Amino acid sequence: MRAMFNGPMKDSMVHSLPIAPRRDTAAWRLQVWVSFCVAASLCAIGLAWLPGAELDRAFMVMGYVYCVSSAFALAKFVRDNESARIDSPMWKAVVWGAFFVAMALTGWGLTRMTIQPVWQAYLLVNWLFLISSTFTLAKTLRDAHEADLFEARMAGRREAAAE
Repeated sequence: MRAMFNGPMKDSMVHSLPIAPRRDTAAWRLQVWVSFCVAASLCAIGLAWLPGAELDRAFMVMGYVYCVSSAFALAKFVRDNESARIDSPMWKAVVWGAFFVAMALTGWGLTRMTIQPVWQAYLLVNWLFLISSTFTLAKTLRDAHEADLFEARMAGRREAAAE
């Protein structure tokens, strides 16, 4: 790292250099998107063919959508507040509360339905797969966004230095 500078470099300069975030590989991005799409498709298929009352099906669809949207919100909240608290304690309660309420209500809906255990197991596994892939997708998208911002800042610094 010192070789790219003309002259000796102090240790404090090394620690102050911005470190470029690593980019995910194309294979990883593909795997994340495929995983999320497969999970969402399996959930949609399971809910579309779910035997039983229409009200149960509607409840589960709303529960799954609520879980996905609250998982994205929670992932963003956790990432935004990773190094410094920027959100209010009330927003923290809302985000965490929404996620736990979504998960609890959807889990309750799954257990109270009068369907065969195999259907319950299918919906449970796909639901957990969907939530897991939602968090992974949220992280992957956020990492790419932060890398884009870093590269834009560095390009702006290079342009300013060249002038």
